[in-house]
Amino acid sequence: MKLSPRIHQQLRLKNAFVTALLLCLLGTVAWLNTRYNVQTDITGNAGNTLSQASKKLLSSLPDRVTVTAYIKKGQPLRTQIEQLVNRYSRFKNNVILNFTDPESAPEKARDLNIGPEGIILVEYQGRIEKLSFVDESSLTNALLQLANADERWLTFLTGHGERSPEGIANFDLGQFGKELARRKINVRTLNLATLPAIPDNSSLLVIAAPKVPLLSGEIDVIKAYIQRGGNLLLLSDPDNEQLTPLLKLLGIKQLQGVIVDNSSNLYGINDPTFILVSEYPKHPVTKGFMTITLYPAVAALEIDGKSDFTSALLLGSALKSWTETGSIEGRIRFDANSQEKQGPLAFAYALTRTAAKKSQQRIIISGDGDFLSNAYIGNVGNLDMGLRMVLWLIHEDRFIDIPAITASDKSLHLTRIDVAIISFGFLIVMPLLLLGAGFIIWRKRKRR
Repeated sequence: MKLSPRIHQQLRLKNAFVTALLLCLLGTVAWLNTRYNVQTDITGNAGNTLSQASKKLLSSLPDRVTVTAYIKKGQPLRTQIEQLVNRYSRFKNNVILNFTDPESAPEKARDLNIGPEGIILVEYQGRIEKLSFVDESSLTNALLQLANADERWLTFLTGHGERSPEGIANFDLGQFGKELARRKINVRTLNLATLPAIPDNSSLLVIAAPKVPLLSGEIDVIKAYIQRGGNLLLLSDPDNEQLTPLLKLLGIKQLQGVIVDNSSNLYGINDPTFILVSEYPKHPVTKGFMTITLYPAVAALEIDGKSDFTSALLLGSALKSWTETGSIEGRIRFDANSQEKQGPLAFAYALTRTAAKKSQQRIIISGDGDFLSNAYIGNVGNLDMGLRMVLWLIHEDRFIDIPAITASDKSLHLTRIDVAIISFGFLIVMPLLLLGAGFIIWRKRKRR
């Protein structure tokens, strides 16, 4: 078909109009891009989005944060650092990033002992943290340490077979001690037989399930510490009677036996002595906490007598639980004619009272110390719960709702079938689709 000049002119006008419309559309999009920033994270674990924990921490930092990266020019690491810090600066506009080439500042590089791999300095309120590797986990933890201007000291009682904050055995608390140190909460041990006094700069005394009785003189020292208004964390275990004198002073009684709960089977746990907690009473320690915590071998507690402290339930078992005083073998059931007690049962209390200088004295008593041990601290929310307890006890309430930051698993695991599908798709399917599309376009143009 022969086209007339008029139709040619109409087609040219139409093409010119479409081109102008597309240019206007592109210009509008470009202008909007300079005014507004819209991003969408489509990764499975939101790996390119700042976590809620980091946002909460940034909200608690009013002053400017300066990140200085001593990295050589042209290194890909610069781009990675810039992308990471941009996540922080989008939420907090006074997070500043500076790059410095160590070769252009040799004196500074020598003072900071900067190697060929470079170093990252994070500064806040005149305090500096050094990082050799940076991701969200390390940067947020560095900011958390910088937010704590003063170092705090936790004293762990030792000499009676207690769980050690430096030990590596399954029942010890070595991993928990490392997590505390990352937050500038320093840990030290104290043997009252060697030094019969609790240091004045101790923010908290921890007694973690002693296996042998404390001497009467040691108990007197601890009682005097409590009377002076010292903060205390008591971790007990089932059938552990070594803490009875201290519990009696605080108006708490430990029940005989171990708490059992057959509903643990719903979570795939066959051991009834493992207590899972998913609902928590209203308390500053559990504020905003919605993660399951796991407690192996738990002793029940109850209020016993009067004391100067105000007690609040912190952790409790389910309705169908009970204290089993017999052997945990075969099929067990509640015996109403024995000393066993039906749930729900309390196994952690938070005690408070107004101490000297009108400050609030805080004490937590738990019927389980295993949940913070090296063997179980990595389960679900156990680490977060332990950190919350300690932060509340040392009056660092503003950091309680910031969970522990751990590096996410970024590895990709593919089965042989997955690899075969991807290979088949890229090597065969996609080339065939492109060839087919090209052939269809060629046929249509040829028929005109």
